[in-house]
Amino acid sequence: MSTAQPKSATHQDASLEALFQIALEINSIMDLDRLLKKVLEHAMVALHADRGFILLTNPKEAAGFEIRTAQNFLDSQLDDVLQFSTSAVRQVLQFNKSLLLYEAKTDERFKNAQSIVVQQIQSIACVPLSIKTRPIGAIYIDSVGKHGRFKQEHLGFLEAFANLAALAIENASLYQNLREENRRLRQEVQRVQGFTEIIGKSRSMERLFDILARVIDTDATVLLNGESGTGKELVARAIHHNGLRKDKPFMALFCGSLPDALLESELFGHKKGAFTGATIDKPGLFEAADGGTLFLDEVADLSPAMQTALLRVLQEGEVKRVGENKVRHVDVRIVSATNKSLKEAIKEGDFREDLYYRLNTITVNLPPLRERGDDVLLLAHHFLDKYAVGRRAYVKGISKDVRDRLKEYSWPGNIRELQNTIERAVVMATGEFIHVDDLDLDEEDAPRDDTYREKLARGQTLKEIEDQVLQAAIELYDGNISETARQLGVSRTWVHGRIKEWSDA
Repeated sequence: MSTAQPKSATHQDASLEALFQIALEINSIMDLDRLLKKVLEHAMVALHADRGFILLTNPKEAAGFEIRTAQNFLDSQLDDVLQFSTSAVRQVLQFNKSLLLYEAKTDERFKNAQSIVVQQIQSIACVPLSIKTRPIGAIYIDSVGKHGRFKQEHLGFLEAFANLAALAIENASLYQNLREENRRLRQEVQRVQGFTEIIGKSRSMERLFDILARVIDTDATVLLNGESGTGKELVARAIHHNGLRKDKPFMALFCGSLPDALLESELFGHKKGAFTGATIDKPGLFEAADGGTLFLDEVADLSPAMQTALLRVLQEGEVKRVGENKVRHVDVRIVSATNKSLKEAIKEGDFREDLYYRLNTITVNLPPLRERGDDVLLLAHHFLDKYAVGRRAYVKGISKDVRDRLKEYSWPGNIRELQNTIERAVVMATGEFIHVDDLDLDEEDAPRDDTYREKLARGQTLKEIEDQVLQAAIELYDGNISETARQLGVSRTWVHGRIKEWSDA
């Protein structure tokens, strides 16, 4: 006897198997946009639909929802269908009930919809995406031309599929929201607590921490601008070790004064026998940093040829070792640094403008030590703790006269000079405290005639000193009143008032 199952039972088993396989796939996707595309793709394949879109509820939109993904629609077609489908979608969302038009042209509910005729829409199915009774969106599909029409028996499968899809979409949305919240919280922690590798509490450093907190979770190229000794490599390392690539390599290269042949070999690697001394195959820093971060210090010193080679890597994500034709793909975040003005270098024809924009997605300006106020004392104590160890552990602190001297000094060598100064002072100190005699500061820079103490000693008033500071700030920020006010921590009105006083005087 035949044991063949009825056709309806076989169809039901196939539908259940299809739903099971679909559920396995879509529940493994956590990226919302990719999930929505996959959901739409499965819905269209299951019903042999020609076109479709998925919309999600959005109270910020005038219609109350927005299309998040669409397939096989021209923009003009989608606009026309939306005009017709808005009422249908509202009905689906409002009553949480599916809509199926077997023959759209003859359906009395939508007989006046011009887009059905113009686009030759044969059948339409629209099912709600809902969590329990709460609608979160809808799936719309249709068939056009002479393709088959959707039947009532298809609706059960589509509704079951939509229930699975809604759960997956809800989970992906929650996951995405958690990631965004986690990112926001980490940024807030970084903003409040700062980066432990970088020491500073001045206003200029607070601004720096705020910028760093915004860029660490991106792959954007970062250009660090700052004088020599301001800690550009330290900041580059902080960007890497606090970011998404922290578990991958961080590589650094000083580009200044290196001949092109050596620089090319260091960056891109070389093949054995490519030149005299190339006794082995050697990967370059781009390969070594794959998945991580490459820090290029003093990029302004790159030759035109090396600028072109670097630009090619940034554009294509590919490197070729010296003496080899094989192309290797790399995924590297670039953080570069310079103590020169690249814009001026571009004007002089010494730096490629297209490379500048590749390197300069985010610009971070590092303040010189002389503009960081009491940070100089924080750093001095940090270096004291570092060097006053072992046989020099008897050095316990810094005397008041040294603190005053450190704050008055201009620090042309910035943090690097301060570090060397404290290290030497610890060696030279004979008692528990470092004194001025233990320092080795350049006398031409040390007794600056523009220190506030000396200004007051010469009889200058506070207002006169304020005017001098304001004039210097206006010059420093190229006449930008908003930036001047922000840097000085005053209002634009105050700045404009002082300028008016000068003009009236």
